[in-house]
Order: sequence, then C-alpha cells, then structure tokens
Amino acid sequence: MNSLERVNLILQHKEADRVPVYPIVNSVSRKTLGITYEEWTRDVNLCAESIIKITDELDLDVICTLVDLSVEAADWGQELIYFDDKAACPDHNNKVINSPEDYSKIKRINPRETPRMSEHIELCKKLVEARGKEKPIVAFVFGPLGIAGMLRGQDKMFMDLIMTPDEIHSCLREITETLKEFCTAVIETGVHAIMFDTLFASKTIMSKTMWDEFEGVYMEEIAKHVRDQGCMVMIHNCGGGVYFDIQIERMQPDAISFLHIPDDCSSFEEVKEKYGDKTTLIGHIDPGWLMTATIEDVEEESKKQIDIFKKDGGFILSTGCEYPAPLDFDKAKTMVRVAKEYGKY
Repeated sequence: MNSLERVNLILQHKEADRVPVYPIVNSVSRKTLGITYEEWTRDVNLCAESIIKITDELDLDVICTLVDLSVEAADWGQELIYFDDKAACPDHNNKVINSPEDYSKIKRINPRETPRMSEHIELCKKLVEARGKEKPIVAFVFGPLGIAGMLRGQDKMFMDLIMTPDEIHSCLREITETLKEFCTAVIETGVHAIMFDTLFASKTIMSKTMWDEFEGVYMEEIAKHVRDQGCMVMIHNCGGGVYFDIQIERMQPDAISFLHIPDDCSSFEEVKEKYGDKTTLIGHIDPGWLMTATIEDVEEESKKQIDIFKKDGGFILSTGCEYPAPLDFDKAKTMVRVAKEYGKY
C-alpha cells in the first residue's frame, strides 16, 4: 500500500495498513541541499527538490506546499524581509495598508501572473509531477483575514475590525475572489487537497463570532469553490482553543491539522470522541516540546497519540506546526518509525 492509498483510506475513516505520518518538515527540508531559507523561498526548483528529497529520505506519507505565510500578501505589493534562517515576513515599516481608507486599494489580482502565487502554482505542479501518483499533495493557502493582517499589521487590523468593519469587508471580498482563482489554478496542477491556514480562528486571538463574521463567511465560499472542483478541503490552525465547531460548519473540511485542544473540549480523548467521525485529525506533536524532548520521549508521545486517535482511521500523526529548524531529523525519523511499527492496524 503506498502513501496515497493509505491516506485515502484514513480520510474515509477506514483503517489502512498503518497510521500515516508526516512531520511538517517543509522549511527545514532546505538542510538537505545546504541552502538558506531565502534561497529555498525564492527558488522554486530548489524548494521542490528539497521537499521531494526529505519526503523520500524520511518516507513521509504527505507532501504539503507550505513555504511561508507571506506568499499571497507579497502579490498585493507588500514588501518582505528575507532571512537566512527563518521565514520571510512583511516589512512592518512599509505596509501596503496604512489607514482604514487604504483597504479600498486592495483589488482582485490574477494569481497566475503575480510573482509569488504563480511560483506557488509552479511548485504544486512540480510536486504533483514528481510524486503525485504515490503521495497526496496538499497545497497550502493563507486565509483572507490572515492576508489582510499581513498587509495592515495585525494590531491595527484588530482595531479596524471594531472601528471600520465595512472597509475591511470590502478588502476581504477582493481577497476572496483572488483566492478562489488561486485555488482553481492550484487544483489544475492536480493537487489532492488545499489546506487553508485560518490563523485567527482560536480563542487565544479573537472571539468565535468575530472570526465567523470576518473570515468564516468567506472561508465557506472558498471551501465550496474548492469542493465544487472535486478537490478536498483541509484546515491548519495551531492556535490555542481552535474553533473546530464553527469551522466544520462553515468549511466541511476533510481534515484539520491542529496543535492544541479545541475550545469546546477538555482533553484529546474528547477531541477524538466529539470530532473523530466528522473530520480527519492531523497532529499534534508540539514542535516547541521537540526542542528538548529525548528520542525516548518522542517515541512515547507518538505512541500515546496513536493510542488516542488511531481507532477507525481518521488520524494522521504529525507535528502540530512546523518542525523546529535547529533540530536534525532524528526526531522526525522517530515519529515515522513509531507510525510504521506501533501504528499498524
């Protein structure tokens, strides 16, 4: 059974030969080629090569196209700062949206022609061509509210949500239309799913009603657009107290990648009981914890999570967010080994 067959069964809440596994080693894959984060980000060929190489070396079951959270914002003219050892981020001294009136500057754009989104489409194409018959390829797209936050700055945007909501909605509508076209272009490459980062959908950032008003309504529309084209919808949210319930209602995701317990659960056992038959659960080894954990700790934690979530499928063992850049790959290898040996059905 190859990874594509294995994950397909698990997503149907059926038991495969074993639990699938994929520590999120996207950016640290650059270590396999000895290149910097900036080189990895800006050269689509090197980016694809390193992701394929680490996938093969670790025998991972999923390929995700996460590069950084600035891909979409850059194409609306947001200046970025690139680094050797961490993800690119917006230049906070040079924002595209400097006042509530500037939200009207954001108009829909063609992602097939803009610099970074077009490169991301190309990345998806390369990964599908290289491994799409054996591994599920999951494209990564930032949600519209997250993109607006990149263009404005989160602190100022949060004030604008209260003071000037109409201006933000106008901006989010243009971003949504662009993301729908972006998703169409990505789906045309043959990816199996699109994973949306809904950064603000957790109680540590904003209320459930506010998230639903300013992103949930748009994500419902985008998710339907993706499903209507025969592509799966997934969610990534590593926030504390993530809102599973309203996101499932809005987006009907095939899977949710998470780190912390949702806001309406008190334990991971309750997460399995409450949501295990509604969506596939992806997670949730803590990357921060991995920094100090021993190999034995990682083995024990991986087994613990498999015990909680394995039954009846619907679980993929993963890190709850990106694998720590300072680490070698030994702990990722441990997760894979445990999934193969202990995660057998």
